[in-house]
Amino acid sequence: MTLVVTPKLNKIEIMKIAIIGTGNLGSSIAKGLIKNESFTSLYLSDRNTKAVKNFESLDNVFVTNDNALAVEQSDIILFALQPKHIDGVLESVKPIITNDHIIMSVAAGVDTVRIENILGADKKIIRIMPNTAISIGKSMTCIAANAAGQDKVPLAEDIFNQLGTTMVIPEDLVQAATVICASGIAFWMRLVRATTQGAIQLGFEAEEAHELAVQTCFGSASLLIESGRHPEQEIDRVTTPSGCTIEGLNEMEHQGLSSALIQGIVASFEKINQLKKN
Repeated sequence: MTLVVTPKLNKIEIMKIAIIGTGNLGSSIAKGLIKNESFTSLYLSDRNTKAVKNFESLDNVFVTNDNALAVEQSDIILFALQPKHIDGVLESVKPIITNDHIIMSVAAGVDTVRIENILGADKKIIRIMPNTAISIGKSMTCIAANAAGQDKVPLAEDIFNQLGTTMVIPEDLVQAATVICASGIAFWMRLVRATTQGAIQLGFEAEEAHELAVQTCFGSASLLIESGRHPEQEIDRVTTPSGCTIEGLNEMEHQGLSSALIQGIVASFEKINQLKKN
């Protein structure tokens, strides 16, 4: 099996889009779409529209708490809801969902079969797993679709390539992608925070320590992207015999750095599988 990362494309065909659910992820997607002007109309619907209220002054952006209105006025319906809420919302809009609609979902643990069981297997359903970096156009977004939605996967790639990088994957890997990409944002933030704390302990002011940690993290990721090299190759470039870098790395491994990260990833994966079962 080969996983292909799709490069960023040119501007997409303009579409009418609705986002149902405007919490952290839904509002982040909205910010990314607005930044790229990737729509002719954008409906943002939620019982609580506080997070996106300031968007309603923008051209062609409509904030509402009427899900049915948002669906009726849109071609692409993106459900950004918590798993415990999505079934009820899908049931409520089912009568007005047509075969012309493209259904996208970012609900963690909610597979396409669960959505098919409510809307029908003939509906075009695409499962999207971005992360909150989508608000600045830097998301790593994974995409999977049901049988009816396969021909719309390129459209989903076009949309989300405007908001970062996409990878089309089998649906049985979406749970794992959720942990690596979506939860992964929090994991990397914690590593940056720990580096910041270390820098403070070594004598830097808090703001200086934060900048040092963030820029070094950014540079590390950029090196891997630009060079295409394996992380160990880059590590070899900065470790010298009997030097301070290898001393630090060995102590981190002695304290269980890699093991803790892997165990944390596996624990998150096990939890998301529990959510799916429930």
